[in-house]
Amino acid sequence: MYSKILVPIDGSPTASEGLAEAIRLARLSGGTLRLLHVIDMLSFSMIPDNTYGMTAELFDALKEGGEAVLAKARAQCEAAGIACETKLAEGYASRLCDVVVDDARASGAEVIVLGTHGRRGVGRVLLGSDAEMIVRQAPVPVLLVRGGAAPKV
Repeated sequence: MYSKILVPIDGSPTASEGLAEAIRLARLSGGTLRLLHVIDMLSFSMIPDNTYGMTAELFDALKEGGEAVLAKARAQCEAAGIACETKLAEGYASRLCDVVVDDARASGAEVIVLGTHGRRGVGRVLLGSDAEMIVRQAPVPVLLVRGGAAPKV
């Protein structure tokens, strides 16, 4: 089945549901998880009211926040008895979806599991859909977990 499972996480409830599903999949397959958090610098730079730009202090805060997200997810995996590794990636000039797809290729992932908000209409047009772009570009199967749908581990 799947021995290498890539799980992009951002600390949101939706990402937590994706992680819970990935843990269930790893239990069934005997697989290991690769937890990926991306510091999305490109999206930050495109915020219209961003008059201050990226400072060293802000970058350090984003990095610390990402490390905390990864530590919490690692603890969930360890509590469930699932082996995992973590990676904090810095997306300077790449879209988040490109960073995830590139990491899937580089790490030899066999499946990507991620939570999605399932936005439609104007919300999807305005906010975009990283999940949709990952599905379109991924070199491996992608399991999307809709927010509010996954039972807790």
